[in-house]
Amino acid sequence: MTEPSTNVKEHIPVRKILTAVVAVAFGLGLAACAPDDGPSTASGADATIDVGSLYEPQNLDNTGGGGQGVTEALNGNVYEGLFRLTDDGKVENLLVSDYSVSGDGLTYTFTLRSGVTFHSGKPLTAADAKYSLEKVIAPDSKSARKSSFGPIGGITAPGDSTLVVTLKTRSISFVYNLSYVWIVNAGNQSPTTTADGTGPYRLASWQRGATLSLSRFDGYWGTKASNKDVVFHYFTDASALNNALLTDQIDIITSEQSPDALDQFTANPAYRVNDGASTTKLLLAFNDRVAPFDNVKVRKAVYSAIDRKKLLESIWGPHGKLIGSMVPPSDPWYEDLTNANPYDIDLAKRLLAEAGHGGGFSFTLDTPNYDPHPIVATFLKSELAKVGITVTIKVISADEWYTKVFQKHDFVATLQEHVNDRDVVWYGNPDFYWGYDSPQVTRWVRQAEQAATADEQTALLKQANRQLAQDAASVWLYLYPQIVVASTRVSGYPVNGLNSQFYVYGITKREG
Repeated sequence: MTEPSTNVKEHIPVRKILTAVVAVAFGLGLAACAPDDGPSTASGADATIDVGSLYEPQNLDNTGGGGQGVTEALNGNVYEGLFRLTDDGKVENLLVSDYSVSGDGLTYTFTLRSGVTFHSGKPLTAADAKYSLEKVIAPDSKSARKSSFGPIGGITAPGDSTLVVTLKTRSISFVYNLSYVWIVNAGNQSPTTTADGTGPYRLASWQRGATLSLSRFDGYWGTKASNKDVVFHYFTDASALNNALLTDQIDIITSEQSPDALDQFTANPAYRVNDGASTTKLLLAFNDRVAPFDNVKVRKAVYSAIDRKKLLESIWGPHGKLIGSMVPPSDPWYEDLTNANPYDIDLAKRLLAEAGHGGGFSFTLDTPNYDPHPIVATFLKSELAKVGITVTIKVISADEWYTKVFQKHDFVATLQEHVNDRDVVWYGNPDFYWGYDSPQVTRWVRQAEQAATADEQTALLKQANRQLAQDAASVWLYLYPQIVVASTRVSGYPVNGLNSQFYVYGITKREG
């Protein structure tokens, strides 16, 4: 099981129907860090690809709180794993040339690809792979995948090209989870500020608050990058980001966060709008340990009191998707459960009465201070008032959320995104921040991870997923859209937002 990603979606302007409310209540209006120079005019293999993003890394270490931005810029580009997760969610060998699994499913033996060197020139060895995996599971690791590797019993490197991992229990997701582990140079003593990977690019420079530049690594073991250089330009405002694309300062936007601005691109043949598949879910998460949300009827009443379709359309217009559980369509165990808890005011009132709250109740909603949370909280407050529930909104910072909600469980209800795919398994952990505790779901999740086949795993997680919806363990408000907007001069970029990765090595640019 994994911790929630703190790589949240930020600065998302809402649709015009709600703009005035946000502006008055929360004082929006952020300054941008716009680049001074336009993109390179070179094309083909000599091109520089200029990428615009709202997600600058916090640091360069994905086990040290680097955030969504470090995954977007460095994963698969500068750093590689033993395995690679493709843009459509498939797992492929990368730094592993071959591997075998013992008959009992507890011993994995990996053979590393030969001829691989780090950007520093040091050859890749199994000792580096061992160090990298131990770094993820270390006590001070902040990796979102740390708890996925709980079954690990031991890691050895008996030879330069051989890595052996023994598990305490079967883990059918083990190879999948390894696709998230960066193989780093064990000798790099400053991973938060320097990078030494095996990927198709080396880190050229990082100007905090402005740009992060990558240069093609000529010593790369595999297929060389299609372009010479990539520059990530960072902005703090979606409007400034859009303007940079319109004025040719950048070639592509990794994730469009201003749906009202899309018309200026869709109506212009110079740009292409790509509506990909997202794995980011927005949740109204209850603390299922405490009253009144320890009562399933109360949770279901709240769920049915919220017009989620109206909420999604208010923020994203025709984009995004309603979901009825923690499972997005890209997960193998997806089922459409949007009608499990329908929008029905009369049903909500009836459930509240049956739960002993016919006169309503009050609760505090801890709300992160970045978009779209404040406006979503205002919408929920208005919706729940219709069934007699009074909501007090408490706006907190991302750091406060992590400490107060995630670590201390000191909350009644909260709003938060969860970025990763295959994260329904968090509901199998009663100690997780939302406190959902179903022995049956916990058993199904454990059995699914120890399953002998993918079909068995899928069947068990579908059962767990249905139970979560039946119990209204949380309110899954909607699935974010993943909208990549680019100049028609560029092609070969990823369009799906799986876990915030953005592979840039296949992007090409033609002369305009």
